[in-house]
Amino acid sequence: MTFIRQNVGPFVILLIFLFALVATSARIFLPTDMSGPAPITGSILIHSLLMLFRI
Repeated sequence: MTFIRQNVGPFVILLIFLFALVATSARIFLPTDMSGPAPITGSILIHSLLMLFRI
């Protein structure tokens, strides 16, 4: 159990951190029209969620 806590756990946390770092850094290399946030207007999913929760 101590092997997992002292060796495997930190390694997994480091892998997750590095993956998140690469994923967010990859936005630099995207074309300018794709680097912005996705539009949410006109989305069927958002409309259905709003109707479901009646907001």
